[in-house]
Amino acid sequence: MRLSRYFLPILKENPADAQIVSHRLMLRAGMIKQASAGIYSWLPMGFKVLRKLENIVHEEQACAGHIPMLMPTLQPADLWRKSGRYDAYGPEMLRITDRHDREMLYGPTNEEMITDMVANFVGSYKSLPLTLYHIQWKFRDEVRPRFGVMRGREFLMKDGYNFDLTKEDALHAYNRHLVTYLRTYERMGLQAIPMRADSGPIGGDYTHEFLVLADTGESEVFYDSEITDLKFGDRAIDFEDKAACQSVLEEFTSRYARTDETHDETAFHEVPEERRRVARGIEVGQIFYFGTEYSEKMGAMVQGEDGQRVPLHMGSHGIGVSRLLGAIIEASHDDKGIIWPEGVTPYNCGIVNLKQGDEEADGACDALYDSLTALGLEPLYDDRKERAGGKFATMDLIGLPWRITVGPRGLKNGVVEVTSRRTGESEEMTPELAIAKIAAIYAGL
Repeated sequence: MRLSRYFLPILKENPADAQIVSHRLMLRAGMIKQASAGIYSWLPMGFKVLRKLENIVHEEQACAGHIPMLMPTLQPADLWRKSGRYDAYGPEMLRITDRHDREMLYGPTNEEMITDMVANFVGSYKSLPLTLYHIQWKFRDEVRPRFGVMRGREFLMKDGYNFDLTKEDALHAYNRHLVTYLRTYERMGLQAIPMRADSGPIGGDYTHEFLVLADTGESEVFYDSEITDLKFGDRAIDFEDKAACQSVLEEFTSRYARTDETHDETAFHEVPEERRRVARGIEVGQIFYFGTEYSEKMGAMVQGEDGQRVPLHMGSHGIGVSRLLGAIIEASHDDKGIIWPEGVTPYNCGIVNLKQGDEEADGACDALYDSLTALGLEPLYDDRKERAGGKFATMDLIGLPWRITVGPRGLKNGVVEVTSRRTGESEEMTPELAIAKIAAIYAGL
């Protein structure tokens, strides 16, 4: 993409009403624009990152054997009355009456709808196990939306639902989701720690939240510092292998890590003092096992191997896709702007032309742009007639991981400059080596 043809409405000053770093930088970098309290338009660069995150989620869900679908944003109130949650959910639910006086709601979650669907179409244990998921916009009428996309009213959410014949099978689904979530967050450049949490209005006995440590996090968290040394890495996991998934769950949850709702001071003090940590965390996902709570209320029954009809064991598993953008920025920025991890950057690198209009510089930039594009990469070429300082400031603000700087002086020596956004280190090399370096960085992602 050539920046002169792109829509990137950058703000030079920090917006007065933006209280945290991610909100300020997303507004300044032209990623979002507020439509009303807690509701945002996603501008091209923000939308591009959002789609990258969504694609990573889809890819990891597919690896685990989960099946994508799409459910509507509006749901009939009668479904929620059947589960008993319509009146219990509270004022966060946006309730709507259509022209025929039918009561509807803008879905904050989808347990009722998916359970009703499975109750209608799945009647035998032979159809199990089954995990369905979708990525859809949700709405929760927060009394005080704040912090940009971190606590908005409208948000993009991945929520999945497993249906199993037994508790043992359903707990394997729980473990499988924990594994796939660890892989998902690491691909996004995040360390998201699974912590024992409160189930809230969704219910259930087993639940872990995934939290990213950040000073601006809404939750107070308590943990053993050893947990921050754990990495999923590139280990291969067979998601059908119950023992392997259970082993990963035990590895990542055996050390103390809890949110403030479930914190146990006595248990925490069993952790050696030098490893006890109290911090803030940003919730980016949660997994639940809630047994037969919904299936019994909504008639999701199957015929077992013995011919008897039994209720399905269920769980739900969510990732806050739009919230992740804010969490990534909170975890990865400096005083100049965003620092995108390579796995989620909107563009793989920036190309800065120091002398736009110079025949040699223009030709070299065009050649770099064409070569990188031919390799399947996406460069952002700043071809504006703008001073060099302004171009560098733009690149630093939007946070592309790598920058190739092209100018007449370097070209006389046959070199361009390649700069890492994260470290600030620069290296001169030929344009051919610069292309090869950028291609190698992204080859394994």
